[in-house]
Amino acid sequence: MTKSKLSSEKSLQASQLAPSVSLNHIENCIQNPYPEALPFIGQQRAQTALDFALGMELPGYNVYVMGEAALGRFTMVKDKLEAHSKTKPTPKEWLYVNNYDDHREPIALFMQAGESKQLEADIDAFIDEILDTFPAAFDNPGYQRKKKSLDKEFEQKYDAAITAVEQQATNMSVALIEDTGTVGFAPVVEGKQLSDTEFSALDEHVQAHFLTAIETLEDALIESLIELPRWKRESSERLRNLKKTTIEMATKPLLKALEHKYAAHIGVLRYLKDLKVEIVDAVLDWLDDDSSNDENKDDFDSKGMLTDFFAPNILVEFKEDDPAPVVYEPNPTFGNIFGKVEYATSQGNLITSYRSIQAGALHRANGGYLIMDAEKVLANAQVWDGLKLSLKTHQIKNDLPYQDNSVGSSFTLKPQLIPLDVKIILLGSRDLYYTIGEYDEEFAELFRVLADFDYYLPSSDKMQYQFITKVMEYCNETLKIELSSSALARMLKFSYRQAEHHSKLSARFADVLELVAEASFYAKQDGVNQIAANHIDEAIAGKEYRTGQLSENMLSDIQEGHTLIATEGTAIGKVNGLTVLHIGDTAFGTPARITSTVYAGADGVIDVEREVDLGKSIHSKGVMLLTGYLGNKYAQDFSLTLSANIAIEQNYGFIDGDSASLAELCALLSAVTQLPVDQSLALTGSINQHGEVQAIGGVNEKIEGFFKLCKMRGLTGKQGVIIPESNTVNLVLDDEVIAAVEKGLFHVYAVATVDEALSLLMNKAAGELSEEGYPEDSINAVAMAKLERIAKVVNGDDDKGEESHDNN
Repeated sequence: MTKSKLSSEKSLQASQLAPSVSLNHIENCIQNPYPEALPFIGQQRAQTALDFALGMELPGYNVYVMGEAALGRFTMVKDKLEAHSKTKPTPKEWLYVNNYDDHREPIALFMQAGESKQLEADIDAFIDEILDTFPAAFDNPGYQRKKKSLDKEFEQKYDAAITAVEQQATNMSVALIEDTGTVGFAPVVEGKQLSDTEFSALDEHVQAHFLTAIETLEDALIESLIELPRWKRESSERLRNLKKTTIEMATKPLLKALEHKYAAHIGVLRYLKDLKVEIVDAVLDWLDDDSSNDENKDDFDSKGMLTDFFAPNILVEFKEDDPAPVVYEPNPTFGNIFGKVEYATSQGNLITSYRSIQAGALHRANGGYLIMDAEKVLANAQVWDGLKLSLKTHQIKNDLPYQDNSVGSSFTLKPQLIPLDVKIILLGSRDLYYTIGEYDEEFAELFRVLADFDYYLPSSDKMQYQFITKVMEYCNETLKIELSSSALARMLKFSYRQAEHHSKLSARFADVLELVAEASFYAKQDGVNQIAANHIDEAIAGKEYRTGQLSENMLSDIQEGHTLIATEGTAIGKVNGLTVLHIGDTAFGTPARITSTVYAGADGVIDVEREVDLGKSIHSKGVMLLTGYLGNKYAQDFSLTLSANIAIEQNYGFIDGDSASLAELCALLSAVTQLPVDQSLALTGSINQHGEVQAIGGVNEKIEGFFKLCKMRGLTGKQGVIIPESNTVNLVLDDEVIAAVEKGLFHVYAVATVDEALSLLMNKAAGELSEEGYPEDSINAVAMAKLERIAKVVNGDDDKGEESHDNN
């Protein structure tokens, strides 16, 4: 088979370079929108898994949603959960109340939907009534009369004791003097109290008499008033009891009404029972004028104090007939998931109370569903361990290790645990799923359902129908703009391009919506209310321009000669390979010169990239396969012995993948045979040891990268690319490339074997092996002869005759 004949056979037609899209089918879809609701299109496997998980009420059937971003994972999961949540009962409300026996351990209560808010309002009204009642209730005539009676009883005992001592003092010519609560004695001479000056003028024996008398009277006074502390204590206690009785009588009817209202709720009744006792002491401490400090009275917030001590702290609340909650926690820190306790500073110390307990995502999602990003959850070991513990114990973990260090020895809380009934949905990548399963044995027990999102959607008429309807809905409802049939055809081609397949659409539907939204910008700039195909092209070109500086710089370097790439002529040991670079969310192709040198030696095929640690494992594997191919193809009757270097020229970054192995082999055989390679062709593909060309990725970007360079230099009609035949189904090329192929200005060749690629590159038949060997003057015959000669030279058994014959 001659090279020209092979070229015509292997050259792809323009119709093979992209899938065809039927405008008639699109127009029919536009005129007759899909009859059913389309919350989501495709991903039947993942939808089935989610439906199964939602139907399983047993523990452990949580879900790991596996797939990359932009596949619509969150949208589908959220829609499924919200639809299913309407079939579930409204969850219970949870609240914390003060534990008056131990303030460190607040008590958790549950109530039906709407009841917590009512209880909070009732307690608030109760506190208002308390404030209205006290301290005014202590001005009641009945209370005042009893209080005066207690005061009078104490005064009578005091007066009786003082009177007895006063009588004794009178008998001893001494006067008893009371002044501002103090009792003293003064000598009396001839009915007159003596001053200190007058007393000092008395005779010494008279002074001594009076001093002895006063000392005796002081002892008598002490003896008489020895019971005074007990009288005061008894009086204060009886007054306190009187106040307590007054408070109890005033609060009893208020609490009785609340007890009657919540008679069916045991937890609230216990709470009201504790409140009945504690409210008495609270009123005595905070609302009693006798105990208040007048200086701080104006600054005292009675309502705030009572509220902080008695009002319930509602964590989660619902309205009657609300669906089960569907909660997405975008920042799954420990506090955001399990709740947290807020602290305040008072006199240099951290203080808190049950009212400072804040709900976490598990509290809000309890009775429903919680969606989180797996990578963020697993980023913190304490979060992951806490989540697993909560799922296993069916209680919301609430000890806060991350706060323990910060609060030190300050007052901390240990709230009563709340029962947990929630289904967790983790969104994560494929790699992360298998990594967790490998390192955490409990993961499989807790997340038994895998919802696997595929990268592709089958391009059936029905799927195209749904695709078109969904895009039209987005344009009409969100963008408020129409979409032409030609624009929809362009959108379908864009999706095919993302999937890199003739019969598959990309599952990254979010990218489709992003593109149509950007196209609407250009349509509005043109002052039209319909997106046309040219607007889609403008949006694609606009994004390429915004992100294409690096690719343009690389092409410019080639054009200016800084990077050596030839697109015309021939060269020995030099081949144009095709590479693709992925940077951020963009990918672009660029040609790279691959060179090889061969000489007598026994070093084998040396991968320069690997030797300098620029080639990663898969690329190195591809190069190592070359030795296997050469040995299998040519060295059946002699020892394969040679030294060869292969390098990707002017590459200064890491490379990976084996898609250059075909180009590297062609460069190597060119160096071995000294047959020149056509530089107007570039090629890509991986090979196996039997010389079969295998599919590679990024084929469209690679072809377009070389086409741009050829276009920049001027298309000659001889330029083209060689790709694996198995990649034909992956071609979704740009319209400009297809037009150039159609005009014969550019060519795309598809090959299945190394021999086919060599024939195209060297304009010479590769030659098929027969019983007599390879045909004379074929590429394979020349390669075998050269390799055999090198082996003989290295092994020392080459003779001059053979050498002379080889040189002829």
